[in-house]
Amino acid sequence: MAARYRVFPVRVAAVTPLTPAFVRVTLRGAALAEFSAVGLDQRIKLVLPIEGHGFSDLPDGEDWYTAWRALPDATRNPLRTYTVRSFRPDAQELDIDFAAHGDTGPASRWVSSCRVGDELRIVGPRVPESPAELPDGAAEFAPGSANRILLAGDETAAPAICAILEALDVTTVGHVFIEVPTDADRLPVTAPAGVEVRWIARNGAGHGVRMTDQVHAWASTVVRAGTAPGAGGGGGAGPAAGADLADVDVDQQVLWDVPEVTAERPVYAWIAGEAGCVKELRRHLVRGVGLDRKQVAFMGYWRRGKAEC
Repeated sequence: MAARYRVFPVRVAAVTPLTPAFVRVTLRGAALAEFSAVGLDQRIKLVLPIEGHGFSDLPDGEDWYTAWRALPDATRNPLRTYTVRSFRPDAQELDIDFAAHGDTGPASRWVSSCRVGDELRIVGPRVPESPAELPDGAAEFAPGSANRILLAGDETAAPAICAILEALDVTTVGHVFIEVPTDADRLPVTAPAGVEVRWIARNGAGHGVRMTDQVHAWASTVVRAGTAPGAGGGGGAGPAAGADLADVDVDQQVLWDVPEVTAERPVYAWIAGEAGCVKELRRHLVRGVGLDRKQVAFMGYWRRGKAEC
């Protein structure tokens, strides 16, 4: 049986500045004929070149990851996780939108200087021999039959949120809160008429503060007030829904929990971005206003004070 994931060699086909904070890199390669799109917020690994070595020591084959981990630090290519903004299988191209952070990490350094023709490697799922072989864990957005959705995230989650918005059914109802560094960083995106999209510019404010305030206001109006269809003033759950909400030390543990799709889900919340902010929002939605924890998917993409770019 073929490996579910593989290393895809690609080259930079275009570098497109979108806003002061966002850069789109288009990657192209014949190997992408075997790449499999598995979800709207699909994550892949970028394998970044090592100066002077490129990808000369990068293992290939079905057991590439084990071989990669065994490499010495000096020759082990850095891996970073990003979201596929769009994939065009006929053109064998995919886009990745980077939130530019300057010279703060290997991915930021790479995107700040990459040029058309530069080599890159990505790791993602390959087209399976049967649907049963599709890998789990590469995409998380799964609202099922929810009557209303909430999407919230900072600039690191903006590409995933935009990809989700553009693929939603036209009948979808919900609210979206996207925090970005400045007013100039709002991205063009198409959403169903029933989905309100709010771009929240920090403009010097603390990270997550303004988005948190707006999500709290949404929760008070829509969930606590019972205006979400079927919410019943608390998602039909009540205060006990958060009684078993385990605490997560975001400085030591990965903040990541994705509920299984259930038939009864009046509200579905998808929250991603800085782990401390995501943790607070989840606590408020579950313990504060009574959403069932099975209605909240949350992903800590990065942690303030820790280099992940």
